[in-house]
Amino acid sequence: MTATILAVMEARDGAVRKVSHELLAAARELAGSAGSVDAVVLAADLPADAEGLRVFGADRVLVARHPEFARYNPDGFATAVASLAGGHSVILLAATATGKDLAPRVAAKLGVGLASDVTGLALQDGALVATRPVYAGRAIQQVKLRAAPAIASVRPNAFQPRARDDSRTGGVESVAVPAFEARVTVQAVKASEKAALDVTEAPIVVSGGRGLKDPANFKLLEELAEALGNTAVGASRAVVDAGWRDHAAQVGQTGKTVSPGLYIAVGISGAIQHLAGMRTAKTIVAINRDKDAPIFKVADYGIVGDLFEVLPRLTEEIRRVRSEK
Repeated sequence: MTATILAVMEARDGAVRKVSHELLAAARELAGSAGSVDAVVLAADLPADAEGLRVFGADRVLVARHPEFARYNPDGFATAVASLAGGHSVILLAATATGKDLAPRVAAKLGVGLASDVTGLALQDGALVATRPVYAGRAIQQVKLRAAPAIASVRPNAFQPRARDDSRTGGVESVAVPAFEARVTVQAVKASEKAALDVTEAPIVVSGGRGLKDPANFKLLEELAEALGNTAVGASRAVVDAGWRDHAAQVGQTGKTVSPGLYIAVGISGAIQHLAGMRTAKTIVAINRDKDAPIFKVADYGIVGDLFEVLPRLTEEIRRVRSEK
């Protein structure tokens, strides 16, 4: 059985978000060469790069325009996506703040099951099998969704965007948006005062914990992030609760779940609640003076030492290497 997939794109500030390109990679991998992938963009105005979604794996680009879609509209988005479910065996969304809110609404409208925050997808006997971490990341669960369409939200950074050399050309197709009653209205979206890279989308995350001893010492992490480039600075719950960093930077069970290519944990002991938010990172580096810290049990590389000595030297070396390239 071939898969016919509807991938729900996310757009912000007139452009398609990177997480949507990742979602198309997941959809394309699941569909294979025999299946089809439709990308749907919900917006008030067509994003300038919408046609480029074909390059990242979409066979068709559908656009659902509505004046209320300038910002996320829960009722409108759910109605529009549900109306496009016919003919699709799978609906995929990104497990972002928007996707985690939208996916269960669509599932409820269609009366089907949902697998959330998945890191792997496969087809088995015509059913979607979704792989997802459970129990704070201590176990991996496989969920088989038999009803159609099967719905899943995919964890950011679980798949890498891939541009197709044989990408098809063509415009976008407009689709009608059924009438809906907006019970919730998003009045505004406020970005952080510092236009920092979000930890859920960054390919590299450097996080700090209580071992930094003082909020001013997060400057060491910021300097390392700057040296690495395209890196977000995260934090453990302990330092967020202490008011050292904003909650938007918190990584862990009660914060954000990240799956970057590289995660550097600095002065973080590795409580299970923190591990739940980052243990699916592809490479984990831990820096801690306590050789028995739990973080070393999940780390691919570990440095046992004083972070106040290690970080400046590491930052200096990275700058040196990058300057030689």
